[in-house]
This record gives sequence, C-alpha cells and structure tokens, in this order.
Amino acid sequence: MKIEEIFKEILDEEKLSKFKNSYEFKKYKESILNDAKEFLTPSDRVFLSRYKNRPKAKDFIENIIDDPIYFKGDRCFKEDSSIICGIGKLDDEVVTFIGINKGRDFEESIKCNFGMVNPEGYRKAVRIMKQAEKFKRPIICFVDTPGAYPGVGAEERGQAEAIAKSIYTMAGINTNTVSVITGEGASGGAIALCVCDHLIMMENAIYSILSPEGFASILWRDSGKVDKAIEIMKLTSKDLYKFKICDEVIEENLAPTQEDFFENYSRLKNSIVDALKKLKNIPKDELLKNRREKYRSLEWGLK
Repeated sequence: MKIEEIFKEILDEEKLSKFKNSYEFKKYKESILNDAKEFLTPSDRVFLSRYKNRPKAKDFIENIIDDPIYFKGDRCFKEDSSIICGIGKLDDEVVTFIGINKGRDFEESIKCNFGMVNPEGYRKAVRIMKQAEKFKRPIICFVDTPGAYPGVGAEERGQAEAIAKSIYTMAGINTNTVSVITGEGASGGAIALCVCDHLIMMENAIYSILSPEGFASILWRDSGKVDKAIEIMKLTSKDLYKFKICDEVIEENLAPTQEDFFENYSRLKNSIVDALKKLKNIPKDELLKNRREKYRSLEWGLK
C-alpha cells in the first residue's frame, strides 16, 4: 500500500470511530506507520516531501528558532513573501534565518506563490546574508521549493542573475552557513540557498535538478512517466548522502498531521546546534576554502 493511501486511512474519521478509545487508535497508528516506514519507495518520499500537511519553512523556523524577528523587502523592487528571513535565537546564540515558504493554506500559498521565488526574493536573501556577515551571525537556510518562478516578469527582472548572485554570495560569505532541505529542493531555485558549509536533508526530503514531472516531460515528452523519472534521478536523501552531496540526514517519524512532526523538529534543532558548534572552531579562511572545494569535488554519482 502506498503511503498516500495509508495516510488517508489514518485520517478517515469513519475509521477512527471504530476504535474503542484514543489509546487503541494511537497504538494502531504507530504500528501501521512503523511498518510503512520500512518499505517506503522513492515515489513515496516524493509524495511525503510535497504532502499538504507537511510543515512549511515558517513552521520549521517557529519551532526551532526562538523569538524570530522578520525582515522584509529587497530594497530594489518589492517584498517577495515566498522568502521569509530575519534573526532569532538558537540556544542563546543570535542567528540569521532564511526560508523558502510555500504557505500553510491556499490563501497564504497564493501570497507565497507556492514557494516559487521571484528575483526580488533572492535579492532580499542576499541582503540578509550580507547583514549576517557584517554582524558575524551564522546563517541557517530552510529550503522547500519546486523551483524558482519561471514567469515572464521574473525573467524581465533578472531571475537568472538573482539566482547566480545568491549562489556566488553563499560561496564566499564569511560566516558559518547551514542549509536544511525540509521538503522539495528542486532546480537552481533550491541551489541558490544550499551552497553552504553543512547541508542537512530531512529523511523524506528530495533534492534534484528539476521536478520529476519536468524531467519526464523533457526526456520522454510524457509527464506520466514520473515514477520512472523518480527512480532514475536519485533524488532521495539516502541517494544524496551516498553521493556526498548532503552531509547529514535527519530521521523522520512519519507524520500524517503536523502534530506528529514535533519529534522531528527536536532532532533537526539538535543537529543544527551541533553543526554550528563544529563550524565555529574552524578558522574562517579554512572554512571558505573547505566550502569551495566541497562543491568543486562532488562526485555526482558518475563514478
């Protein structure tokens, strides 16, 4: 049974009414989810990375960063709500956070353009990165996007240049950087916030050159061959850790609802804190050298 069908069964109110009490349902839920976790396919993980109840970047920020203060605007054109950024505290250390937010409901998703960032969003991110460098604050990025926005207006305002500038800035920023792929990480829109010292992937996140649907459309001119594309693309956290593209994978409890996700936040927070402690002990010139060499020496799974 696919994980999508299992989630529907768990959330079915008629099914819930058949249990004598909440404890009995909880045991059933734990059992079926633990069994399902052992047999997840790459297609299941793509579903989970996009799942409607999966926490969005703002949820990760508010459950990991204390007292967040949000900054807006790129100081060039306008505010882009798909990029949320600011400062807050992580274990009593002031940090800068940047996230690509898809939106929690339909109204917010429209406002956030479903996580498809415009050029002004990347320019805002670059502005906040430079601010972090000036005040010697570590940067934490939370990435969840199907790709940068491909609209005519975005191209007219320099989408490619904005993404390239973000990549360039991250490659040379003189402060510690940690990026987390929380859901989807597709195309250059994701890479723009992932050129970091330590790249973390949630277990059921994906990271790829483009969406599986786009890959199938280009390769076979048939978006219906998406499952075949998913197998070929090697986009799961397990694959990318094997290829040394990501540095760490955070184990996830399967979460049909956002309330089921809280243990995952705790694991991720501990991991980010540990990564920043290790990075703090590395001299800045060595840190920059390591960051650049890391991306120049990627195997990309070709060997």
